Amino acid sequence: MLKERILTAIVIAAVMLGVMLGLPPIATVWLLTAVVLVGAWEWAGLAGLMGFGARVMFTLVVAAGLAASHYLSAQSPDFVWITLWVAMAWWFVAFLWLCLAPAKVTSVTAAIAGLLSLVPCWLALVYVTRQTESTHWVLFTLVLVWAADTGAFFAGRWLGRVPLAPRVSPKKTWEGAIGGVIASAIVAWVAAKWLLAVDTWPFVITCIAVAALSIVGDLTESMLKRSAGLKDSGRLFPGHGGMLDRIDSITAAAPALVFALVIMKVVS
Repeated sequence: MLKERILTAIVIAAVMLGVMLGLPPIATVWLLTAVVLVGAWEWAGLAGLMGFGARVMFTLVVAAGLAASHYLSAQSPDFVWITLWVAMAWWFVAFLWLCLAPAKVTSVTAAIAGLLSLVPCWLALVYVTRQTESTHWVLFTLVLVWAADTGAFFAGRWLGRVPLAPRVSPKKTWEGAIGGVIASAIVAWVAAKWLLAVDTWPFVITCIAVAALSIVGDLTESMLKRSAGLKDSGRLFPGHGGMLDRIDSITAAAPALVFALVIMKVVS
């Protein structure tokens, strides 16, 4: 299982790096679009929309949301800022949902959660790509979250004792969460020192907060999977599950990081 998981991760990383570093930025935008729409198809299942027609309809609604947000953001930069604020508010609500009422999930609330998770994530990554005319912030976001996921996986596997959210995901532990945040902090420090034009410690602290919020994204998907009676969101990636199982943390991390980059005036 671990070997299969590692091999799949290597293939995914190779494809992402090939697109982001070897092709123009517009290719990354199209890749992000495809990833989010596959995620939308899977999210329909989390919302209890198991029929083909219902899944197609939900995916089309998300696609319409992407198209509308792209058009409106091109017309007014304020739209992006408002969307990022909405995303921050949503993830605060999701945190309260996880803490106070993780069993209170309906098809409607799960579908709304999908829209609020997928569309702002996509817009944040597309916006930062468009503003910088490069893919380095998208790549950094992925590396930061993958570091958090990997650190959490191994720290939890080796040291995990105290459950993090037993009503949502019994296998996740506080030790794993701390390991993931430490791994992200190391990645942020290395990037700030040698790769990115940012103030090191404010950036590292920001990335620690982003990594912590990424856990909320992960747990939110776990909550919805548990409600829907699903172990994985899909079977797209051997050893990993579906697309959402790979991007659930990113849905929370991406808008949070771009939100912070705008505040820090790293991105205009």
